[in-house]
Formats: sequence, C-alpha cells, structure tokens
Amino acid sequence: MRCAVGCGHVQQSPERGYGLETVRGDPSHPVNQGLACQRGVSETADPGGEWLTRPLVREDGELVPTTWESALQRAAEGLGTAHEAGGDSVAVLGSGQQTNEAAYALGKLARGGFGTRYYDANTTLCMASAVTAYYDAFGSDAPPPTYDDIPEAETHVVWGANPAAAHPVMFRWIRQSAAEDDSELIVVDPVHSETAEVADHHVPLEPGGDLALARAVLARVIETDGVDEAFVDEATIGFAELRADLPDAADAAEMAGVSMADVDRLAAALEDPSLLYWGMGINQSVNGTAAAGALIDLCLATGNLRPGSGPFSLTGQANSMGTRVCSSKGSWPGHRPFADPEHRREVAETWDVPVSRFPDDPGPGPVGIVDAIGDDVDAVYAVATNPVAGMPDTTRVREKLEDSFLVVQDAFRSETVDYADVVLPAATWGESEGTTTNMERTVSRVRAATETPSGVRTDLALIGQLGDRLVPDLFDGPLEPEAVFDEFVALTAGTPADLSGISYDRLEAEHAVRWPAPAPDVAGGYRYYEAGEPDDATGSVDDPSDESWSFYTQSGRARFSMNEARALPEPTDETYPFTLTTARRPDAYNTGVRTREDEPPTARVSPATAVAFADELAAAAEETEADEEDDRFARVVSRRASVTVSVETDEAIPDGVVWLPIHHPDVNDLTLPDVDPRSNEPNFKQCAVRLEPPRERDVRAVAEASA
Repeated sequence: MRCAVGCGHVQQSPERGYGLETVRGDPSHPVNQGLACQRGVSETADPGGEWLTRPLVREDGELVPTTWESALQRAAEGLGTAHEAGGDSVAVLGSGQQTNEAAYALGKLARGGFGTRYYDANTTLCMASAVTAYYDAFGSDAPPPTYDDIPEAETHVVWGANPAAAHPVMFRWIRQSAAEDDSELIVVDPVHSETAEVADHHVPLEPGGDLALARAVLARVIETDGVDEAFVDEATIGFAELRADLPDAADAAEMAGVSMADVDRLAAALEDPSLLYWGMGINQSVNGTAAAGALIDLCLATGNLRPGSGPFSLTGQANSMGTRVCSSKGSWPGHRPFADPEHRREVAETWDVPVSRFPDDPGPGPVGIVDAIGDDVDAVYAVATNPVAGMPDTTRVREKLEDSFLVVQDAFRSETVDYADVVLPAATWGESEGTTTNMERTVSRVRAATETPSGVRTDLALIGQLGDRLVPDLFDGPLEPEAVFDEFVALTAGTPADLSGISYDRLEAEHAVRWPAPAPDVAGGYRYYEAGEPDDATGSVDDPSDESWSFYTQSGRARFSMNEARALPEPTDETYPFTLTTARRPDAYNTGVRTREDEPPTARVSPATAVAFADELAAAAEETEADEEDDRFARVVSRRASVTVSVETDEAIPDGVVWLPIHHPDVNDLTLPDVDPRSNEPNFKQCAVRLEPPRERDVRAVAEASA
C-alpha cells in the first residue's frame, strides 16, 4: 500500500529473478475489496528512482561501497560517540513508511535506548495538528468515523484536501455516496482541485482563511437554529463560552474571502448527517490545531457525531496512523500519555530499562530537531525519510545535516542520502514482513512477495542490529516481526488504542482488523458512540434518548475549542506579491523519489497572474536571445531561496497564487519553518513569493537536462 487508505494488494513475483511481475487490488481484503489506484499499482510494480543495493560509507568526501560489517560498525561508532555526550546528542527521524513493527522498534531504540527527546516519526509534518485537535475534543487520537460511515452520510464536506488526487480509492466511495438522491459533495479549497471539479459546490476561500470560515459557519449555524441542543447539553462542555466568543458571521466570512451565500450553504448542509473530511490544507499551518478544532466544533454543534457523520482527518503516509499508535513519538504505545508517571513506569518495565532514561517531554518536532543540530544534537539517524526534500526551508536543513554525523537507512537514493556518512540499504514494501495501520484504524498484514536482495536488509533487522551494538540487551536477540508485534500489542492492553486482541493468526484469518480490539473476537467501529437496543420488530433504534456517548476526557464529555487565530507568518507585500501553496499531484507520492518526472517543477498560475507576468518574461527572452519556448520558464523567489520552474496557466488556481507540487526536491527551498505553537507542525501551505524572469543559465541547464 502506498497511502493511508490501506488497500490490500496481491503481489506476485516472477518465476525467475527478483522483483514483482503482477500487482493488483486484493478482492479478499476487507478495506478495498479489489479496488486499487494506478499510482499504487505502478509505483509498486515499476518504481522509478535509484535502488540502494549496497551499504555505503563516506571516504574522502565520496560515498563508496563497503561491507555490511564495516557500515554497521561505522554507524555504531558515530552514533555511539555522540551518545556518550548524553541521550539528547542523538536525533532519530522515523517515517510513516515503516511497518508497525519497525516503527515500534525504532521508538524503543530512540526513547528506551538513547533516551533522546529529539525523535520524530514524520507524523508532525502532516498529522500533528489533527492529532492535537482530536485530543482537545475527545481526549484521544484518531477519527471517530470509519469507511463504513461513508455510504451512510448524506453530506460530504471536503475541506483543505484533495482525495481525488491523494486517496483515489476512498474518493470513489465518497463520490458514490454523494451521487445518491438528497446527497451532495461540497469542497472548501482555494484551488479548484480535481475533487472540486466533480463536487456539487466549491467554496474558494482565501489561502489561510480556514479558521475564519469555520467560525463564520458556526455563527450562522447558531443564528439559524441549527444547533443540536440535546446532544450539546448531554455530551459536550464549553459551548456557551465558545458561543460568547464567536465573531460576527459576515465579518468572519469577509476575512475568509467568501460570500455569505457560501457560509449559508455550508451551515445548511450540516443539518443532514455529514462527514467533514480535512487534510494538509488545514493541518500544515500555524493555525492548524485551531482550524482542525473549529471543524470538530462544527460537528459537535450540529450533532454530527453519530454513525454516518463526524470529523474525519485524512492521513497521507501509508502507516502514519500506525506510527501514532506504536512509535513512542508523541505518546507511549497505545496512546499512553507521555508524561504520566504510571504509564512511563509500565513502558520502562516492559522494555527493562530505567524510567530515568526516558526524556521528560516528546520533543520539539522535526523543525526543532533541525534547530538543535550543532548545539544539542551531534548525530542523526534517519529511517525511510527524506528531510532534505520534505522539510521546510531545506537550504537550512542541508546546512545543518552537513554539520552532523548522519546515518541514512532507505530503499532508494534520495537527496538526504547524498549528505550521509553511512547509508544502510533497506527493504521496501513487497520485501518485508509485518503490519500496517490505515487512517480508519484498520491493521493489515504486510507480506514479502519477493526475496530480499543480498545487499539489502529490512528496517526491523537493521534497527535491531544497530541497537545491539549501541544498547546491548535492549532487544532480546534478533528482531522477528511477529514477536515484536506481540510485544507491542500487549503494551496497548487497556489503553484507548487497544490492539491486544489482534495477532498474526487473527490477521491471517480475517486479513484486517480495526482497533480498538481488546479481545480476539472484538473489532472497533464508530468511536465514542453507543446506540440503544434495536427494536425486535423493525431492527432500528426508535428512541434517540437511548443514545449515549463516552469520551476519554476528565468530564467524559467532548470539549469545544477556544483556540485563537495567529496571523499568517509571511503575508504578501510589494516585494513578494504572490502566495505560494504546495499540494499533491495525482501521479506522484511524497518527495517523489520513486515517481518524480518533471524537471524543473511545474508552477501553476491563473490566467490573470500569467498575463501580468507575460510582458516581463517576453522582454527577458529577447534580452537573452532565448528560444521562443523559454518564455514558459520563470523563477519563484521567496525570502529564503529561488527556484527555476516551468509555468503552466490553469484556471483552477486563484489569482495571486502560485501552486507547486510537494514532490519536487527544490520546492521546499522556498517554504518557511514557522510552526503551529501547539502541534509543532510546519506552515507549508502559505508563504510570500514573487515571479522573476529566468536566468539564461537556468534555461540552458533545463534544456540540457531534457535533451
């Protein structure tokens, strides 16, 4: 699987040789029932990029092949020397591309072995704001709804996300449900995306206007008597305080750049059972937690917290949910509170390490980790992640990594590999055994479909081998996937994310199981809600008063949010008059190591923006005696860097906005490292830029690269 939808694939190796001959959707898998998107199939069967097939070490400034023994010894020496200065001298960067077993073992090494606070599992780059908002509202992480609720919903509101491009299989279910009579799909997005193209209604708000719009809609819900007063009184706290603090609906709508007609359309839509989905357009902002909380508030106020409705954050990476449950990043396994003394003691006893080794807090997130390199941090261990392309302000990331001892463990050569002191080639999907967890909390088995090349080892094996050299006795012998899984799920028993009833045998029989699953015959459904007993004759629950809710908060009730908006960190001005936003392409994935094609990246701008810039481009082409086609190139310039792009005119892009794909390694040279103050998630989606004519040498370099 390639994204967090969690599709099961049938992968078949050829009769001779290494690799995969056939990849298709698995009709027996309960999540996708045979469906598969082309990106997931093609990237698995025939990925681009350069495979890493031998360990590498840096000698005289160059990466050269070496033996496994030499590579592991060099890695252990570098990490060990840093660790002698203290646990926080080693930083660990994990990923939602690992199995649950590898993520659990990496977290055990980071927290229980090194004892470092400088550890992240990549979820802070994409999901931390949603996670923080879920904890604020429900006292627990993960969406209340599941995929089973999609066909039951009447209204589908997709806010700051583009599932048509990012989650095509899931989007097929959304479209099917929205196509039913009396159902609709509404998209809230500055860009007229692929999802907006097929929606019943598109609300094109200003970039960064999400919190203002959500508050405008809630104010209008109250004005039009759309509040589910019975639910609010029975199951929530904090609504009176929030209501008293709401802005005027018209004023907030103006701040968001939308009409009151759009506000009324959204408020009316929430009167029906509604699923409200959101993605990186909400989370990746200095207001990410506040905006995600405001969307949850809309669901709470309108009673959309029953089956067929609710707040549904859309996860990006394949196992981001799994890393949130098992990796000891923001909480201990099972979503155990990180600072709770009793939970810390239980984890320490299970791992047989002193609780004093654990850091006092979960750490500052990836931007804070980069800040610490060269001060607290001397060495970095990066697993299945590409921070040199995926972090904001990557020029600074490169400079920092150059000053550290860097071990990179990955399957493909990435931009980060080029800065490594040691490279450990790792197995990828189809070569590994383990489990993964999708965005609706469903755990699936991952099985190796082909042999692992002789120069490659699995993430789990490599983590164990480094751990044995650095922290003897942390791991009890070679790490085997099933044994690691059993240890992990046992540690979740009795927690909000209880997986203790799941085993490899159960997954073999059922293919996939949704948590919470506290017993071998139990699987999770809609969270926090319990219906009354159904009527014997009709099979339905006729008395709404039989409904009940229970949340993991101190009061047992869901909590409305009171987060205030922060000003965007970099508004446009005369020098930088345009707003850069970044997003996914349908045919690409993450930092594009396996799917990247275009060179340079393609910037999409509106016709009006293109016309305003056309004369300057034409004049520059004449001055440089460039070819006629050269006027399709430009430079996007931010306060941090400039990037050569090809320019594409697209009416889907609003005036004044420059759209670039997240998948190209140059794009995050431009973005800024400001973060949400509560989640530490970076503000990827808005920064100020200008367009300039291309330099002659840039156009010539592009032409040579394309020849």
